[in-house]
Amino acid sequence: MMKKKILISSFDLAIGGVERSLIGLLNQIDYSKYDVDLMLFKHEGEFLHMLPSGPSLLEEVPKYTTFRKSIYETVKEGFYSIGISRLIARSLSSFHGKMKKVEEPGYLTIQYGWEISNPFLPKLNKDYDVAIGFLWPHYFVGEKVKAKKRVGWIHTDYSNIHINEKLENRMWNKLDKIVAVSDECSKAFLNIFPDFREKTTVIENILSPEFIKKQANEDMPAEINKSSKKTILVTVGRLSHAKGIDHAVRACKELKNEGYDVIWYVVGYGPLEKELKKLISDLGLKDQFFLLGKKINPYPYIKACDIYVQPSRYEGKAVTIREAQILGKPVIITNFPTAKSQAQDKYDALITPLNIDGIVKGIRRLIDDSNLRESLITNTRKKDYGNESEIKKLYQLIDV
Repeated sequence: MMKKKILISSFDLAIGGVERSLIGLLNQIDYSKYDVDLMLFKHEGEFLHMLPSGPSLLEEVPKYTTFRKSIYETVKEGFYSIGISRLIARSLSSFHGKMKKVEEPGYLTIQYGWEISNPFLPKLNKDYDVAIGFLWPHYFVGEKVKAKKRVGWIHTDYSNIHINEKLENRMWNKLDKIVAVSDECSKAFLNIFPDFREKTTVIENILSPEFIKKQANEDMPAEINKSSKKTILVTVGRLSHAKGIDHAVRACKELKNEGYDVIWYVVGYGPLEKELKKLISDLGLKDQFFLLGKKINPYPYIKACDIYVQPSRYEGKAVTIREAQILGKPVIITNFPTAKSQAQDKYDALITPLNIDGIVKGIRRLIDDSNLRESLITNTRKKDYGNESEIKKLYQLIDV
């Protein structure tokens, strides 16, 4: 029996939840049954060395590498049409954002960038049974790949992002199947695009508890002083509006004012780094709130904490929450729209109101209430968070 030919595409393998999920997926595929090509627009990122031997990494296509480069670099390399397209896209998204009073127009910029650049991007000269776009937007698998079936992944909560719905509808219409990473992600998407109900399904991010625990047992992070009597808080996430790190900084200030001896470490990087560093300095928290930057392996940091906190404004499915639970940590998450798909309140996490006061009260409660803290730890250790069987859903989607 001939192997089915599968293409999986994404941008790169820089540190991030989606990229970690992609590595998890690639590690679970049965390569004796499927012939898999991996298309990374740019061969870069801290997770690149984690690629398993199963998939064939296709060569970079120069025009697609521009999506991980500045407009200046794009024009300097001679890709004038793409550079101009992105300048137009930036202006359009800025105008659209101001008209609609959008707080974070980043999704609009990406969406317009692809839409306007699309005519200048080459097609892939190979045939596939199934083409899978793992990271939004899905113009590449929708229009640039020859495939019998096209699939696009949803990793975000559509109730909290701002997009041009007409363009988005047109893009999803080019695909045969849509995969959301949680039921809540699926519901949020279908509230906006109900016509796609029949072709939308749920496949969770694949996590291996064995791998996570093994990685967590590497050396104790030098930045974290476990001998200190301070309560160690850890957050892992991109320094972006969505992750609510600014709320965490202000919550830390409140806890300090109330006399709680906490120290908070954030593992991650992103566009708000400069702004957050200024906020930390302005609030006098240089000795209590630390931005640790990129870490290829965040698990020893999670393992070292007393409480894991996810202060997000919105999430699709936060892999880091599940990872903290796998490592037996008491977890606090804000009540973002998909929070209840991540944890059961007061069973394996404490879900707090989505604001600074909620975060403060949640942390204060877990510090003061040792019974609740120990109960959360016990319950996470009883629960099996492994979901390697999710790969069977992908096989079914491919083979039907």
